[in-house]
Amino acid sequence: MIASVRGRVAAIAPEGAVVEVGGIGVLVHCTPGTLAALRVGEEARLATSLVVREDSLTLFGFGTDDERSVFEMLQTANGVGPKVALAMLAVHTPNALRIAVASADVKALTRVPGVGPKGAQRIIVDLKDRLGTPEEAVNAALDGAVAVPPWRDQVHSGLVGLGYSARDADEAVSAVAVQADAEVAQGRAPQVAVLLKAALRVLSVR
Repeated sequence: MIASVRGRVAAIAPEGAVVEVGGIGVLVHCTPGTLAALRVGEEARLATSLVVREDSLTLFGFGTDDERSVFEMLQTANGVGPKVALAMLAVHTPNALRIAVASADVKALTRVPGVGPKGAQRIIVDLKDRLGTPEEAVNAALDGAVAVPPWRDQVHSGLVGLGYSARDADEAVSAVAVQADAEVAQGRAPQVAVLLKAALRVLSVR
């Protein structure tokens, strides 16, 4: 298994990036949030998961090891393949997915393209107690609400103020959530200006 790749980012496209590893350009499929944190010409490290099919070898890349682990666990649910799993992580952060499953939030899961109400219910049943239960997920399940980080409203308002629709703003905010989570994990407060620029890049490649 290819657990990670590290190298210079040679190119970025809407669905993935090419990372040069040992003189070889490796195509890695990523979420918009992961792509937004990459820069052409700069070195990057991506946690990866290799999906093997009879006619293809596809490498998926993530900003964190936790995101990769959730990607792989999502595929153990009935009807969830790598494309749907990647779409779920494009819409929700790993902890948001844990919260949705722990609280049986069908509505949150059906925000993902390709996941209907029945599919969401299957995911909840199949992954209950398997995705992990972070403290915020338990609290959300008990309280019936999820605390929204301040930067989300600020970035969303900024995008709407620039003329984007509320729906586009929602999708862009979800896409850059991985970048914000990475900042929090390193003990830094997410910078609204940086996240707003990242969200604009996401919208520009759509």
